[in-house]
Amino acid sequence: MGILNVTPDSFSDGGRHQRLDDARRHAERMLAEGADIIDVGGESTRPGAQPVALDAERERVLPVVEMLTREFDALVSVDTSAPQIITEAARAGAGLINDVRALTRDGALAAAAQSALPVCLMHMQGEPQTMQQAPHYAEPIEVAVIDFLRQRVAACEQAGIPRARLLLDPGFGFAKTLEHNLQLLNRLSALDALDLPLLVGASRKRMIGEALGREVSQRLPGGLALAVMALERGARILRVHDVAPTRDAIDMAWAVLQERVENE
Repeated sequence: MGILNVTPDSFSDGGRHQRLDDARRHAERMLAEGADIIDVGGESTRPGAQPVALDAERERVLPVVEMLTREFDALVSVDTSAPQIITEAARAGAGLINDVRALTRDGALAAAAQSALPVCLMHMQGEPQTMQQAPHYAEPIEVAVIDFLRQRVAACEQAGIPRARLLLDPGFGFAKTLEHNLQLLNRLSALDALDLPLLVGASRKRMIGEALGREVSQRLPGGLALAVMALERGARILRVHDVAPTRDAIDMAWAVLQERVENE
């Protein structure tokens, strides 16, 4: 999953792809480099990010979704929590809803059910503006994540969204300290208990900077390590900024993992 932020304030690429031509070029490059999905986001959810007005999100996202599906026949994911954008993105040709708030906003469950699209549910405490203000968990982080996601899966099923349409994201960097993130990755295979496909997004995130002392532009090697470890622990979609090197890293890791399975 290649990241296409059409925002002015995303933490690593804000402002680079707001113009439609820039978004087109970046998406075309990611598809050529091996992206299977393009994830379009019109609202930054970095720590401290401010909410985006609905009209602004609509103007950023919908033209890009329409362009990508029309010109590239691409599988497009829309990174949104707004029920109106869920509905309109589905009409524009989106193939997946990727919601960091796990359909908790009023009307989001109904909109997702009506869209008939697959949905990715992510774990987060609070909101982006406050989520990194001393996050705390009374139980092991993987238990908290599993409990939250199990509740959201149940809410989706109650709302008429079949379990077969759901994916899960443990939410690295969302309401989690470095220690939480490291523990969660170490124990990621515990999420197998939920028996749903797992998406992981750790590309360029602060956890890499904190662990290695690297600025955003220097976090690729750490991100590749995290992608491979996530794959080994059960992730099946990797949400990344740097598609070509990540594709090589996970393809190489997958070849080794498949050889091991075939010879067991």
